[in-house]
Amino acid sequence: MFFLCCGICMMSQAQQVTTGQTGSPADSVAVQEQFELEEVTVTARVLQPMDTHKKLSGKELNQVNTGQNLPYLLTSTPSLLATSDDGLGVGYTYFRLRGTDHTRINMMVNDVPLNDSESQTVFWVNMTDMAGSLSSIDVQRGVGTSVNGSSFGASLNMTTLPLPTDTLSRPARVTLTFNGGMYNTFREMLKAEIRLPNHWRLDARISKVNSDGYLYRASSDLLSYHGSLGYSGARTTVALSAFGGTEKTYMAWDGVSATDLKMDRRYNPAGAYTDINGNLQYYPNQYDRYQQHNLQIHLNQRIGSDWVFKGTLHYTRGQGYYEQMKADKKYSSFGLPTHTDEDGNEIKRSNFVRQKHLDNHFYGGVFSFNYFSERADVSIGGAGNHYLGYHYGLVSDHTYATVAAEEYYRSHADKADANVYAKANWRVYQRNNKTLTLYGDLQYRYIYYHLGGINDEDLQGLYATKHYHFFNPKAGITFEAKGHRLYFNFAIANREPTRKNFTEAGEHDIPRSERLFDYELGYAYMSGKWHLGINAFYMKYHNQLVLTGKYSDTGAYLTRNVDKSYRVGLELTGGCQPVDWLKWETALTVQDSRIIDYTDWVDIYDLDWNFVEQQEMPFGDVNIAFTPAVIFSNTFRFAYKGFSADLQTQAVSKQYLDNTMSKEAMLKAYSVTNLTLHYTLPLPKKAPVITLMAQVNNLFDSKYESNGGNWMCQFIDGSRYYTPWYYAQAGANVHAGLSVQF
Repeated sequence: MFFLCCGICMMSQAQQVTTGQTGSPADSVAVQEQFELEEVTVTARVLQPMDTHKKLSGKELNQVNTGQNLPYLLTSTPSLLATSDDGLGVGYTYFRLRGTDHTRINMMVNDVPLNDSESQTVFWVNMTDMAGSLSSIDVQRGVGTSVNGSSFGASLNMTTLPLPTDTLSRPARVTLTFNGGMYNTFREMLKAEIRLPNHWRLDARISKVNSDGYLYRASSDLLSYHGSLGYSGARTTVALSAFGGTEKTYMAWDGVSATDLKMDRRYNPAGAYTDINGNLQYYPNQYDRYQQHNLQIHLNQRIGSDWVFKGTLHYTRGQGYYEQMKADKKYSSFGLPTHTDEDGNEIKRSNFVRQKHLDNHFYGGVFSFNYFSERADVSIGGAGNHYLGYHYGLVSDHTYATVAAEEYYRSHADKADANVYAKANWRVYQRNNKTLTLYGDLQYRYIYYHLGGINDEDLQGLYATKHYHFFNPKAGITFEAKGHRLYFNFAIANREPTRKNFTEAGEHDIPRSERLFDYELGYAYMSGKWHLGINAFYMKYHNQLVLTGKYSDTGAYLTRNVDKSYRVGLELTGGCQPVDWLKWETALTVQDSRIIDYTDWVDIYDLDWNFVEQQEMPFGDVNIAFTPAVIFSNTFRFAYKGFSADLQTQAVSKQYLDNTMSKEAMLKAYSVTNLTLHYTLPLPKKAPVITLMAQVNNLFDSKYESNGGNWMCQFIDGSRYYTPWYYAQAGANVHAGLSVQF
């Protein structure tokens, strides 16, 4: 828990670093922190990106935490958009950065990969209230450093281990938090931070979050935990960390049509079916049930005066299933014989209930040797991970009860992932408070991926064995002088397809690996009371897997490779604190994304809705789906004595739901404002610290949709038919609660 690297300063603190301790383009600044552990003084320098990232402390995150999943607590981050299926951000929750979806964002906890090896995403419902255990979080835009593993377009590194300044200096405390709000949303958290004898420390948290969801039946029943036990000595720190959770979530994956949206924004079609008497019903057990448990062991060892070794071993166990009504389906779609009724009539269709199970293991290790000196910093490291996943499905006939939980598919996956890297910062010039730094980072990554068994989508044989060899170089230059910083970074990143890219690819869309060329050019200035930054990015892709707007019956969006595409834009950040009690932060992203000469396969029907064929159709140069041209965020923070108020606004321009740029498949522009209030009661010093909190999300009751999809076909006369669906988000909703700290 006492990783030396946990002492990274926030961006606003970087100007306090002395000459000779700064400089790095892609890693930006080597920050030197000194902190005392009783009689022992430890010095650690860490490399982190500076001008294309945002770092938040756990305290800042929990300032606005009422039980929403982590992406909703990060919406002040430049270029970041959060969305949820349930409309509140409590159930299934996702986010995008610069239009890059969450499967391409590398997420880690204490430098250990958190993304599922096959789907390459993170399901936040498995670790609700994760913010309650975070000491810091770093959101990197663009390709991150090799320390961040297989970064492809963005990365997010969470630290649950205490900051070095907290390891032994902070006294023991216990915090009890409760808040409740609209749609029966409740959060309870118990957290303990205990200082033990002989340089030991114990931290533990348990959280319970429940909600009915904004959409009907979009309920969530979530439990999570975190615990760490660690020792910090003169040259050695060791920590054991465990975290995870269980979830039971009613599905809200399907979205709603434009017609249903107008009639009732809270409508949820999931689980709908017609019973044998012709009555519309909703299957009551349409739940996703899953549990995930993570175990990590960390070691930091100082070697001599200039070297530090960091090593981590980890193991993740995941297991669960979802149960789903599949209405009016053919028996043959599950490999089952048809049903014959009492009169001898053959019945080919019925309502079925299926369960899709997942059982997986993920384990491995991460290591690095780090050298720090006055003129150069060097890091050599790598990682090796192994994933085993087992998939199988059970199906039963809900209408005629002729099939009782019969297995209809089974498959397995084996994935090995290893990388090694070497990176260095060389401060080639340091004089008169001016520093010129060169940066280099070379990474080699190898992936072995094997699929076998029966495909759950078409019950056909599933077999794929792939070997990927990726070389990911990065380089840059930074010049700093008297608060000014000018930098240029260049990076190449490669990424392998996900499981869904293989199992749900059409015959025309066999997935290929992607390659990204990322150029970042920026300028930043910081003074005592204000800061300003501008970053220009150009992300050029080869074989980018773009979202088509279509999705699978599990809610997973489908993709296909496109030969040439790019994202280009400007990110402007700024802020000031003119007086102690008022702080202002703002960010603006203006971007354009394009697919060059886009073609897609389109279903062709006759005028009586009889399928004719699929045709490959050119659309020319088009915008990439789900990439708004403008994202703006603004936060005012007022604090006086025991009272504080945060007013945060995010405005987003229109987004297309697919790559055809049709106005019939588009998310409208929207703006959302949230207000959070805190007041700490003025009690005696020896009394518990009691803080009252109130939060109004979507203060001005904006009616908006933050996500969706589209299916498009064409008739033989050339006309097109669009079927968009949307995920409605909650209007104004109020939450309130308190925390008691002993």
